[in-house]
Amino acid sequence: MDIYKRLVFVGVVLCTVCRAKKNVLFLVADDMRPQIGAYYGEDFPAPVYPKMHTPNLDKLASKSLLLKRAYVQVALCSPSRTSLLTGRRPDTTHVYTIGPYFRHVGGNFTTLPEYFKQNGYTTAGMGKIFHPGRASGGDDPISWTEPYFHGVANFESHERSWTAVPDELLVDTPLIDEQIANQAIKTLQRVAPDAKSGKKPFFVAAGFHKPHLPFVFPESMFKYYPGVYLPDNPYAPVNMPKVAWYDYAGLRGYSDITVLNATGGINTTLPGQVVLDLRRAYYSALSWTDSLIGRVINELHRLGLADNTIISFWGDHGYQLGEHGEWCKQTNFELATHAPMMLHIPGLTNNGIPTRQLTEFVDLFPTLVDAAGLKSLTECPENSTGIELCTEGTSLMPLISQPKTPVKKAAFSQYTRGKYMGYTVRTDKYRYTEWPKFHYHPAYKPDWTILAGVELYDHTTDPQENVNNADNPSYKDIRQMLSNMLRAGWRKATNL
Repeated sequence: MDIYKRLVFVGVVLCTVCRAKKNVLFLVADDMRPQIGAYYGEDFPAPVYPKMHTPNLDKLASKSLLLKRAYVQVALCSPSRTSLLTGRRPDTTHVYTIGPYFRHVGGNFTTLPEYFKQNGYTTAGMGKIFHPGRASGGDDPISWTEPYFHGVANFESHERSWTAVPDELLVDTPLIDEQIANQAIKTLQRVAPDAKSGKKPFFVAAGFHKPHLPFVFPESMFKYYPGVYLPDNPYAPVNMPKVAWYDYAGLRGYSDITVLNATGGINTTLPGQVVLDLRRAYYSALSWTDSLIGRVINELHRLGLADNTIISFWGDHGYQLGEHGEWCKQTNFELATHAPMMLHIPGLTNNGIPTRQLTEFVDLFPTLVDAAGLKSLTECPENSTGIELCTEGTSLMPLISQPKTPVKKAAFSQYTRGKYMGYTVRTDKYRYTEWPKFHYHPAYKPDWTILAGVELYDHTTDPQENVNNADNPSYKDIRQMLSNMLRAGWRKATNL
């Protein structure tokens, strides 16, 4: 090959590489509140905590757009994941609980992995990405190019709410999340050659189950938490309306909790030692997930894929660990709706970009699309039932260059309580919730004239949300302002 032909050949190779689409490693944790080291400070879930052992997520956060105030649209697995993965809000997906499949009750919406698939990506899913089973039509098969992988839940039952499994038992019988990590590593190894050559990029999604109940983890994780603490606010907020409360039936269904005869009633608590044991187990399960995420990311680097792979990490909602006497999620409180989210984009976030601007989980779909260089999504119209591809979120890419500039005025969450729907608006200073009567199929609309309760928490003086000021005369004007914002909805809040 003469020198001219050689130069042309090298140029073609370089152009192929420079045009190569960015890969995506899409990592998810279940029930993980932002109780990781990177969130220490005013955005940590609660003031009473041990030192958390999360070195891998902390390292990823140091090289990411770290969204310190990201809020889910619903504090429950299936509706939260459905909203994020379709880029639509619950009143569009019509998924408010675990069970309904958005393609049946909302519309034939293009999902995040499906959009990457349409753009020539290998899309491989494993673990819990969509909520499994009928809630997703069996993990939404149209979204993936590869057979879906689940794994087997070893050492788990409804007899115990938590189990520290002796490490030697896990050599031959690995926990489900280790199986998922192993599958993610094998998948990366398999798709690496085509991705590195520029032939076919990948979207590999790994969804870890922990720290979801039951809290099951290797016994060795206990060493990181020799001492844990009780929450310093074990009672419900003063003046809280009854409709805001969840009786933590998900936890009370485990046999070791059932025998305690806990009613789940307002201002009832579990025995102190039980609370300490559950909190220690949750922290240990969280650290277990962190270790597995570290293994997957290390393999990405070993394969030489790190420089052209976006890494996205999020937890599907927050979690209550005895604060206010509450457990699990299923509320509109800060602890249930605030969750971790970070996005590493090679070359753009390598030095770490923390931001405290208000963001929402519905924003991730349009952000990932822009980060990968795909065609941007357009905003959905008021009625988008018949539109397959659009978004009700906002691309967060501007935060990379301007992390101190707001992208929206507020974040919106909601939760259903039978005949009522709790709608929440979270501003920089306040969390405000109204519980109107809700008309489901076919209207899917609230009746703001019939309210079961109103909540107003002032985060400037009460970050733990211990006092509801909705009926406090000194908050009359603030309440009216927040009510107007809540009822105007998310579209008005994006117009800065």
